[in-house]
Amino acid sequence: MQLPTTARLLPLLAPVHLLILSVIVLPSLYVVWLSLNMSSFGQAPSFVGLQNYVRVLADPAFHRALLNTVVLVVVAVHLELAVGLGMALLFASGLPFRRFLLVAVLAPYAVSEVTAVVMWRFLFDPDAGPITLALRALNLPTLDWSFEPSHAMTLIGLLTIWLHLPFTFVIVYAARLAIPAELYEAARIDGATRWQAFRRVTLPLLAPAMLIALLFRYIFAFRLFSEAWLLTKGGPARSTEVVAIYLYQEAFSFNAFGPAAATAWIMVVISLLLAGAYVLLLRRGGLAHAH
Repeated sequence: MQLPTTARLLPLLAPVHLLILSVIVLPSLYVVWLSLNMSSFGQAPSFVGLQNYVRVLADPAFHRALLNTVVLVVVAVHLELAVGLGMALLFASGLPFRRFLLVAVLAPYAVSEVTAVVMWRFLFDPDAGPITLALRALNLPTLDWSFEPSHAMTLIGLLTIWLHLPFTFVIVYAARLAIPAELYEAARIDGATRWQAFRRVTLPLLAPAMLIALLFRYIFAFRLFSEAWLLTKGGPARSTEVVAIYLYQEAFSFNAFGPAAATAWIMVVISLLLAGAYVLLLRRGGLAHAH
């Protein structure tokens, strides 16, 4: 008797399921268990229920880290999207030396985050950085990021935008190239200006791609760690901490594994809320187009 198709495929799918189970599911369940216990090095875990979550949500340091993260996500991601959209439209308009400039635009994605941070630390060194010296020569304000929290947050935001702009640009640029030229020709024949063609043709057709870019960048930016940690380590006085650095400090500086695990799941919940909001927007957009 011939086995059903599903039964015949199970042995082939089993390695993938085992990999997902061992790499994602079991560690996630362990973190859930850890978040419900109080534990540290040399201390047996003791069940405390939701006490770790209450502790984290009531911690002023977590509030500050969450605020810093939200500010970076909102400002940096939207500036990145605006710049990426402008660059995509510029490249699609027939920019000279487009192939060479594409390599230059995508170059930051080939640079590791550690290398990028070292490079930016040198460029913006408060005493001898080339960009700092150039700004002083032009009598422009410099970024005293080594001791001024707002300047440090600005530099982290600029570095984040520079590192991840290629991701946003590629998504939006590909969507722009997929728009048929006939639509613009029809708009021109109807007497539409460039602004009207952008508002009525380009922007609505780019909206799904822009939403996808925003979703992934929201999630990635909310987990931001390397840029802030390597630049400032959350200082001065924990004023530039983001949520990922707060989690790292709780786990590896204070050895509070329970609150660290609770922080991790709070981050997961916020990421799921962002993804849910994105799906809702897509459904509304689909329903609007259907009608």
